[in-house]
Amino acid sequence: MRILVLGSGAREHAIVTSLLSEEETHDITAAPGNAGIAAVVETVALDPTRGDVVTEYALDNDIELVIVGPEAPLVEGVADALRRRGIAVFGPGKAAAALEGSKTFAKRIMDAANVPTGRAHRAGSIDEATDALDEFGAPYVVKADGLAAGKGVLVTGDRNAAVDHAKHWLTYGSVLVEEYLAGEEVSLFLLSDGHSVVPLSPAQDYKRAYDGDDGPNTGGMGAYSPLNWLPAGFVDEVIETIALPTVRQLAEEQTPFIGLLYCGLIVTKDGIRVIEFNARFGDPETQVVLPRLVTPLSSLLYAAATGGLADHAAPVFSDDVAVTVVLASEGYPENPKIGRPITGLDAALAVEGITIAHAATAKKGDEFVATGGRVLSIVATGESFAVARERAYEALGHIHLEGSHFRSDIALRVAK
Repeated sequence: MRILVLGSGAREHAIVTSLLSEEETHDITAAPGNAGIAAVVETVALDPTRGDVVTEYALDNDIELVIVGPEAPLVEGVADALRRRGIAVFGPGKAAAALEGSKTFAKRIMDAANVPTGRAHRAGSIDEATDALDEFGAPYVVKADGLAAGKGVLVTGDRNAAVDHAKHWLTYGSVLVEEYLAGEEVSLFLLSDGHSVVPLSPAQDYKRAYDGDDGPNTGGMGAYSPLNWLPAGFVDEVIETIALPTVRQLAEEQTPFIGLLYCGLIVTKDGIRVIEFNARFGDPETQVVLPRLVTPLSSLLYAAATGGLADHAAPVFSDDVAVTVVLASEGYPENPKIGRPITGLDAALAVEGITIAHAATAKKGDEFVATGGRVLSIVATGESFAVARERAYEALGHIHLEGSHFRSDIALRVAK
């Protein structure tokens, strides 16, 4: 197929890597991509949030499948523009993408579909927010209602910090104050064609910046898959009580969800609860789910985009495990230092079982430089988590980026 992948991060690099691994050879273009993606496929400098621009490019270049990576193009309605012109696209339209773009909308859909989740209050003023904080008590959970690049959520025992977070995001719109849910977090991706859902392998990510889940929330500092500690029947329960009711509710409201339903879940003492929905592949979980996928990714995404998931065989995954560790710039997440050179990538890639997904890189002469906070995802596969972890951190030892940092405890507990 001729495939266009929209986006510029490690998630998109992982998608491209998965597509390139298939036996069938595809003609793949990424827009805009990054320096790592440009080293393996053609990239074009177009704005992925402009539906008219993307559609014109797709038509001019006979694109057969568009894969939307990040959330911004989805909430801008890029998928709608493509579908109006008959182009197969993996990604929900603007109305359904509000499942991620508006946490208030997501809560309404969950309530209507009877999906288990925590209590929440939408606040449009600081007085409403503080009343809700006092009602729910500590730990406090405050979320920006709209997109916030992974920085809109605060979980804290400090009431003053929660109030300050609410004040900040109220300048951009409303906030949600939520009941704190205790338990193990799980990320589960489900492909949807608007009617059927097909699960991929569960993963767990690490959102805090530093070891021991310390420091501020980030876009994600690492992940691993599979989760062998999940109880039998976990995925089936999520499908029956969360994914299918959500997809059916959206279909009933004439806003079919076609794409990747990301279920951010927590396993509490009272059962599985939804923390959040996203409308696209998660980062960094994609970097550990797709390397284990044996079934061709292109066939799954095309089936979802064209309404054929019910007739597609269930995805098959390797018995190998996968671990990814994110290398971040100095100062991330608050004030990342950019423009610094990255060296040692060839030596890192020479470690067995290693691939590297570029998240925020550019080429300056013959060298890569960092252009953002989360710079690289070092991905390791192996027959056990101990082996995969050893490979990941060995590879990281070869890479130099001045002032950079990473967590040293990714997948540590499952490797023991």
